[in-house]
Amino acid sequence: MDLGLKNKKALVMASSQGLGKAIAEQFVREGTDVMIASRNEDQLKKVAEELNSLQGGKVAFIRCDITIPDDITRTVKHTAEVFGGIDILVNNAGGPPAGNFEELKDEDWHRAFELNLLSYIRLIREALPYLKEKGGRIINIASSSVREPIPGLILSNTLRLGIVGLSKTIADEFAKYNILVNTVGPGRIATERLDHLDEVRAEVKGVSIQEIKEQSEKSIPLGREGKPEEFAKIVVFLASEGNTYMTGSTFIVDGGKLRSI
Repeated sequence: MDLGLKNKKALVMASSQGLGKAIAEQFVREGTDVMIASRNEDQLKKVAEELNSLQGGKVAFIRCDITIPDDITRTVKHTAEVFGGIDILVNNAGGPPAGNFEELKDEDWHRAFELNLLSYIRLIREALPYLKEKGGRIINIASSSVREPIPGLILSNTLRLGIVGLSKTIADEFAKYNILVNTVGPGRIATERLDHLDEVRAEVKGVSIQEIKEQSEKSIPLGREGKPEEFAKIVVFLASEGNTYMTGSTFIVDGGKLRSI
């Protein structure tokens, strides 16, 4: 299937590592020009060199702290200037810290809101004029917790649900511009974030990290953690011309772990 992504222009946030990097790579392999962005400029430069070596779409990078409004404005404007427009926006952000309700202070909630919800709102607002020109795609990365809360991750459980409400609402508002909006939630995908959360759980339970991983894998019907590229392929399909009629939906990529219907 030709996904119709050759020469499209994509902005992929938090893409110097993990899921964001994997998404950027899959776009590049499809011939999409990609702007990668994160706070780590040195890592961004390495990733840009790596992805440009694939000889697919062109890759550029810009440092961006998505909790700073001016950084978001500058990043979107720079992407449009470098590539001549924006067809695809992939909103992505590192997860908020683990913790239980009684442990967290107002500043923790404010920080999580700015990082995991308000940043998406701001990026969409800035990118919208460009997306409206020819129609486009917005993919908001959330978590499987939007369907089943994860113990010890109350910040993520709360703010990620806001992403679903946002996506569903603007999918309706933006349909007249031929902009499709979908949410994709990862389950246990092998990333640095997952390793960190496993370390936290292992310390709380007083067991080894390996034991935590083995217990988790037993709860997944496919019997293993997902690979970043497996998750990325779903995102890229939803952002492609292969998807022309799905909008306002939430997709969970978790190897079948969630039993809800």
